[in-house]
Amino acid sequence: MFQKILIANRGEIAVRIIRACKQMGIETVAIYSQADRYSLHVQLADESVCVGGNKSSESYLNMENIVTAAISTGAEAIHPGFGFLSENAKFAELCIECGIRFIGPKASAIHNMGNKSKARQMMMDAGVPVVPGSDGAVASLAEARQLADEIGYPVLIKASAGGGGRGMRVAYTKEEFDNSFETAKSEAKIAFGDDTMYMEKFILNPRHIEFQIIADKYGNVCHLGERDCSIQRRNQKVIEEAPSLISDELRNKMAEAAINAAREVGYENAGTIEFLVSGDEFYFIEMNTRIQVEHPVTEMVTGVDIIQEQIRIASGEALSFTQEDVELKGHAIEVRLNAENPRENFRPSPGTISLVHVPSGHGVRFDSFIYSGYQIPPYYDSMMGKLIVHGKTRLDAIMKMRASLDEVIIDGVDNNRAFCMQILQEDCFVKGETDTGFIAAHLEQLLGYDDHE
Repeated sequence: MFQKILIANRGEIAVRIIRACKQMGIETVAIYSQADRYSLHVQLADESVCVGGNKSSESYLNMENIVTAAISTGAEAIHPGFGFLSENAKFAELCIECGIRFIGPKASAIHNMGNKSKARQMMMDAGVPVVPGSDGAVASLAEARQLADEIGYPVLIKASAGGGGRGMRVAYTKEEFDNSFETAKSEAKIAFGDDTMYMEKFILNPRHIEFQIIADKYGNVCHLGERDCSIQRRNQKVIEEAPSLISDELRNKMAEAAINAAREVGYENAGTIEFLVSGDEFYFIEMNTRIQVEHPVTEMVTGVDIIQEQIRIASGEALSFTQEDVELKGHAIEVRLNAENPRENFRPSPGTISLVHVPSGHGVRFDSFIYSGYQIPPYYDSMMGKLIVHGKTRLDAIMKMRASLDEVIIDGVDNNRAFCMQILQEDCFVKGETDTGFIAAHLEQLLGYDDHE
């Protein structure tokens, strides 16, 4: 087992990893930008190293400085968390070349799954259902037009190297296709330096359901059930829950497909297979080769500490459980609390937090890095933390989340607490009648909350 791990990240996921390491008796090294010198993860780690300036490109994406920090502090492994370099195959390779263990999958798996068109082809080879679309990358606008006619409108145009909704456009008609294709292509070039595109049939109002898989180097592959991530705004998840409201028959089919997908890639460590579900049909859309923001809901219903399991696998240990050991108990819901103003088009709200109060109690968890007096910098993601609850039933979890959100106080910056409370009070959410178009369809009602609630 490792004696010291460097966390190549910031914010709540860095704090989460440090906590897991402390519980395992492992020393930690935090890296930080100049803007993050007073951040909580820096204060909690055993050691800390400044790796650059305020911009991510100067610090959290600075591979050379991060690896140098690991070597100079004697860290044997690096945990990348999510975002930043977590799905960067070059970084994973650099770690190995420098004799540092990368707590994640092999670089080849990151590369193959990071290229969405290649991932799609590999899933087809594995017999995993995919959304009807191009067999691989689309070479030209003319080819794309012809394919769109064959697939049928609406079509989804996506960047092969994309993520987070960037480099992605929907063309609902033939007349708007050319502009949508060129816009997505230009955005992909700017965001990823790669304007390779592929296309899929656009599934209207599906549910977004993902399976958490975990695998070791000895060929053991298990899944930890699924999460419903359908409550999204512009492809960014807002509320997640586990398990989803699908039949056992469909769950078993999707679980088998997720396991097959992981085996096809030769996957090791924790990852997520993401599907779109329409009725009783499901389609692979992508694989995330890292820990997910929403991993706590799975931990709540399975009792498995996924971060600790990641560390054990990276150190060479076998999975500590078998598929037969995995049992889903109760229901868990997670709400992402962001420093943003929903009524001003979700404008980010950096600034100084004057007061923080978070709920606690049985089945209540708050993963965060904020504290009273902390200054949220303007350079990074606006997420301040995640509130997670666990209940015996879904309704029990909803009621517990409402009560817990009602207790949250974050003064000094705008935030989306009341907006999320509105979602939890919508009848169709309570009934489980939601899909990826829920927020867009109900935005006016959801913005009707009382500021003084």
